Order: sequence, then C-alpha cells, then structure tokens
Amino acid sequence: MNQPDKKKEGLRKAALHYHEFPRRGKIEVVPTKPTVTQEDLSLAYTPGVAEPCLEIARDPSLARRYTAKGNLVAVLSNGTAVLGLGNIGALAGKPVMEGKGVLFKRFADIDVFDIEVDSEDPEEVIRTARSIAPTFGGINLEDIKAPECFYIEETLKRELDIPVFHDDQHGTAIISGAALLNALELTGRDISKTKIVVSGAGAAGIACANFYISLGAKLENILMTDSKGVLWEGRGDDDTNKYKKKFFRKTTAHDLADAVRGADVFCGASMANVLKPEMIRFMADNPIIFAMANPDPEIPYTDAKAARPDAIVATGRSDYPNQVNNVLGFPFIFRGALDVEATHINEEMKRAAAYALANLAKEEVPDAVKRAYDDMTISFGPEYIIPKPFDPRVLFWAASAVAEAAMKSGVARKPVDLEAYKETLREKVDWSREFMRNIYISAKKEPKRIVFPEGDDPKIIWAASEIVQEGYAKPILLARSKVDLLNKFEELHHDSEGIEIIEPKIWPYREEYTDEYFRLRQRKGKTRNAASLSLKNYFYFGTMMVHMGHADGMVAGVTVNYPEVLRPALKIIGPKKGGKLVAGMYMLRHERKSYFFADAAVNINPTAEEMAEITLMAAEEMERMHMEPRVAMLSFSNFGSVRSPETDKITKAVELVRQRRSNIPVDGPVQPDMALDQELLAQLYPFADIRRRPNLLIFPNLDAGNISLRLVRHLSHANSIGPIIIGLAKPVHLLPRGTDVYNIVNLAAIACVDAQKVGDMVGV
Repeated sequence: MNQPDKKKEGLRKAALHYHEFPRRGKIEVVPTKPTVTQEDLSLAYTPGVAEPCLEIARDPSLARRYTAKGNLVAVLSNGTAVLGLGNIGALAGKPVMEGKGVLFKRFADIDVFDIEVDSEDPEEVIRTARSIAPTFGGINLEDIKAPECFYIEETLKRELDIPVFHDDQHGTAIISGAALLNALELTGRDISKTKIVVSGAGAAGIACANFYISLGAKLENILMTDSKGVLWEGRGDDDTNKYKKKFFRKTTAHDLADAVRGADVFCGASMANVLKPEMIRFMADNPIIFAMANPDPEIPYTDAKAARPDAIVATGRSDYPNQVNNVLGFPFIFRGALDVEATHINEEMKRAAAYALANLAKEEVPDAVKRAYDDMTISFGPEYIIPKPFDPRVLFWAASAVAEAAMKSGVARKPVDLEAYKETLREKVDWSREFMRNIYISAKKEPKRIVFPEGDDPKIIWAASEIVQEGYAKPILLARSKVDLLNKFEELHHDSEGIEIIEPKIWPYREEYTDEYFRLRQRKGKTRNAASLSLKNYFYFGTMMVHMGHADGMVAGVTVNYPEVLRPALKIIGPKKGGKLVAGMYMLRHERKSYFFADAAVNINPTAEEMAEITLMAAEEMERMHMEPRVAMLSFSNFGSVRSPETDKITKAVELVRQRRSNIPVDGPVQPDMALDQELLAQLYPFADIRRRPNLLIFPNLDAGNISLRLVRHLSHANSIGPIIIGLAKPVHLLPRGTDVYNIVNLAAIACVDAQKVGDMVGV
C-alpha cells in the first residue's frame, strides 16, 4: 500500500472510530434543568408542566420563554446533494447533518435536531418542514439539490414565520461576498464595473451571483457557466430552468476559457480542476480567483499563484490562505436571527453579515488567533481577506450585525438594546476553548521525546499512534519485549512507525543510570544494589531517562496510583531551582468554560506559604498557556464569616499572593458557589477582588480538591485534563487510572511544551 493510500485508509478508520466511540454519533440531548428530586420531576412533567402549556396556549409567543424553541434549529435535508458525495439519500447524509449540529453548538451555542426526510419530492419536504415548524426557532435547509432547493426555500420562507435558510446557497454567497468586498478594495475596483465569471449554475453558484448583485454588481457584467459551457442566449436550453434563465447572456463566449478572458473575478462553485493556469493568464490585472469547490478546488492555490502571482486567491481549503468556509456564516446568522426572534433571514441581514466579516478582517488579529494558525504575520492584505474560522470575535461581530439588520428591516419581533446585546455575545466567547489548540500548535513546532513507562497498555499504544500522527511529540514506549509490543500494535491495528520502543533490561546506559541514581540517593540510605533494583521499576527507569536527557518528559499512571509515579519524580528530578514543592493542577471544561483546580493531586494539607506558592505556580502555568488567571481561594466560609485556623490560613495566603503578584485578581476565603455567582457576590460582598468569574480555584487541602474534582467530573460529565504537575524541574505528568486516550494525548502535548520551556531556560 503506497503512502497516500495508507494515509487515506488511516483517515477512514479514524473517521469511523470517531463516529462510533465512545458514544455513537456526534450529538446527544442533555437536560438543562435539575431532575434529581420528586419536586424537580413534578415541575418538569406532571403536574407542573401544565402551567407553561396553558400560558403558551394563551399566547403562542411565550413558547420561546418556556421552551427551547428560541434556541433550537432544524437541520433538514433529503440527502440529494451531500457535500461532494451527491445523491446518497437521507439516511446516508445523517452524519453530515449531525456534524452541522456540532458546528452550530460549537460556534454559536445553538441547539440542533437533525431531520432527514426520505423523499426527493419537494412537496413532501415542504410538508414535513411546515408540520414540524412549531418545534423550532429556525430551519437550516441542507444538501438539497438544485433546482428543487430554490423552490423549497422560497415556499417555506413565504409560508412560515421563522427563519428558513438554505446554507448551500447563501452560506457560500455571504462568505465569498465578504471576501469579494475586501479583494475589490485591495485591487481598487468598483463592484458595479467588475466583470465576474461564475463557474457552476447550481445552488451555490446562482446564490453567489445573486448576492454579488445585491452587493452592487451588475447583472450584465456576470457570465455564468455550467457543465455545458457558458449560459449564452441561443445555445438551446436557455428557458429550461427559471433560476438560471436570468443569467443567459448575449455573448460570443461559449466556454470557460472564453469567459475568463479579461475577467476581473472568477467565482468557482463547480468541480475540481476546471480552471487551467493558461486560462487565468488572460484575466485582467490583479485578478480575483475564488476556487471554492470542495474538497478539491477548480484550480489548486499553488497553481493559481504560480500562473498569476498578482492574483488574490481564495479556496475552501484550510491549508492555504483565504479559506471560504461556511462555518463563518450560518451559526452567527442564526444566532442573531434567533436572539431578536426574526421572522425571516432577509437580504439586509445577509448583507450585514458579509460586511461584518469584511470589516472584521481589517481589524488587528489577536495573538491567540495567530498562534492557532501558527502564523504570527496574519494581517489584512491579499492573503487575509476574510477572518479565520476559529476567530472567536466572529460571534459578536456577525451576530450583532445580523440582529441590527433584522431590527432595521422590520423582521425582528423582539428588538434588543444593541450595545447590551453585543456585551452578552462577548461573554459567550470563551477564549479558553482555544486552550489545547494553542498547546498543540506549540508542541508541533518542536516535538519533544516523551517517555511512557506503561508502553504495553492499549490506551498508551493508541495515544502514541495519535501523537505521532498529529506530530505533537516523539513517543518512547518502555516494554519488556519489543517483539511482543510490536505484535500488540498489529493486534490493535495501530501503526508503530515513528514510535521508539525501548527494553530497559538491555538499555546500553543502564549501568550509567544505576551509578547516577546511587549518587543521588546514597545519602538517603540507598545502596548500589538497591539502586539497581529500583531501576527495574519502569517508573524509576523512565524518570531517569528524563533526568539523564534521553527523554524530555514523562507521562505515566494509567495502571497505578499517583504516588508510584510521583515518588521517583520527586526523588530523581525534584522541584525547580529555587522552588520547594510541586503541586497538581487539573483543567476542567464545563458548559464551554474552563476552570483550573489546584492542588487536587499532591499536597495533603499545605500551609499558607505553600498555598501561595501553589497559586503562583498555577497562575504562571496558565499564563504560559495564554490564559489570564483569576483566583478564588476556596473555603467553607465567606470572607471571615467564620474565623478558624483554616480560614486564617487562606486569608494569609491571599495576602502573600498579592504581595508577590499584585496584578493577579485573587480573593478568599470564599465558598465555591459564591465565587462562581458573580451577581450574588457583587451584591453581598462588593469589596471582593473577583470582578469576573474566577477560573483558578485553589483548594485548602487535598481532601477538598480531590473530592470536588471527582464529584464535578462524575455528576456533571465535565471533561478534565490532568493532573498537570507544576513545580518540577523537568516535566512529569500523571495519568488518572482508567483515563481516556484524549487525556493521554493532551498531557503528552502539555509535557512537550513544558519541555520546550525547560530547553529555553537551559539555553539562556
């Protein structure tokens, strides 16, 4: 099997596994209200549920107040035009519709039910949408073939009082429209005089042409092509499709090569490789080339730039500049429409979204976004004419613009105070969601050697394969038998390429390790024979690899308790120079927010001085991860409401932190629910130094930290990463027993970045 085929097969297996495990599919329904007590159930269902039912019967608009309707979108498809797969049917298209739901939720916090309609009859699709409309705040039509998609959307927009939006049409049109506005500005063109060629007369192509006209382009300056060539009057089929009919022109251009001669803009919504380099050599100066066919564009980016270095080029691909990605549109357009309860998504709202995206691209790009794309040079220009899909600012720029346009155009049933609305959108932007993305990017820049003592564990094998595939680190697996471990790789269908396997019993530096470990511990009662015996323990051996420089970091603990990993780390590596202790910190993700728990893994009952040291180390680690620490020191009392040695300890720790780092917001002692309820905290304790929701929670002892961590993880299904060990001279991170592969990969990437920092310090 050659390399491309091997990579394709690996992707196929990974994609199928991703969709099947650990839970089938990509979405689930999660209750938003407590259902723990009998009283909860009586409110959720009978008899309490009768009250909102009666209110809605009296006033249907109250459905948005008492149900999820106002934040629920139907992604509705009949599977007749799925991605690049064509007419594969409603059921086969379901993974795509679930994926669309994931994007709605990830980028705009909109809930989705995917609806697959098993019919190619447009009337049946319309009847289905009409019948289920009361359930939803909006309907996103998806992957429905042309020309039926036009008729279906037109009919539903006319008959329903909720937003109906066919993303295959308007999404591409809006995003490319934003890119076009900026490309025209950069090349000094007037849109009303710009000659445009549209390749593809399907849903996206026709929608792009119509939207460009909405932005100011002239119909007479647009030539459109389909599979038969240019739409020219007299070719014999100029009246078969009313949606294409308006684009038939009197022209001598009959094929794409003729059409693009002298053109200013090429807009591709057709198929791969239809635009040849020799064609674009005859376009106007500084041509604008949008080759948006997926997964392969009408002309590869590199070919276009080679043929016309003066061109501004955009594609649908993420590996080249100017990605035209619909995810920049639909989540935020629906967000704005839902929040003002718009009856429709009209042309004014679509234009507002395009202008918002175009204007955002001219703003200074935050460092976090630059790091996410491993490009610190991103700025407005020919290679950056539209925002990046992972730019979190898109939410409050685009959604607020859409909401404002809906209000101005009279389709908003619930107008909002625009400035207050923008502020609520900013609060939704959780910058910490980019946490691991930044770590991954940093790790890939300089992958380090990370040793895994439990090399024959299936989860370690799986994680090591993924780490190599993604380039996050260089895994080293310890094994009793290299042959047996390679066989296990085969059994588990994982590739061992790029993974170093070491048998400690035949390691050529084993005697050197023994001598060094004896030197380190001889004044602690360790004999040389005892040192040799200790190194038969793979956790000691792996730690010695890090100490001796044969590995840069270690990740371990999936089969043992924490002390079995931590003891050798403390004995052999020890705290950083000038430090006195190490601590454990977890990162938790809950309801799209990130929290750091410290110390929930190492120190049993720290003193005030140790709590302050733990806080400062944790804050430094967060800052290295590009996070702003906001600290709450937790207790059973609030700000001295109960005085005891425990609360006095916390009060002293707060003061010590303030003395050493006055720029870090920190306060306590405070109860956790009070710390996280900003409204109540401001009301009862307006003097508190926690002005925004804290994200670094410091626990007074190991009991409190570890118990809280496990309860939160179990009861709320919060995702966690850790423990991240802070304070060691070289990185060693612990794996909880039974941890998942995701956590192993994350900790390996974190260990890699930690090792990079150690290397930088050594270099200094």
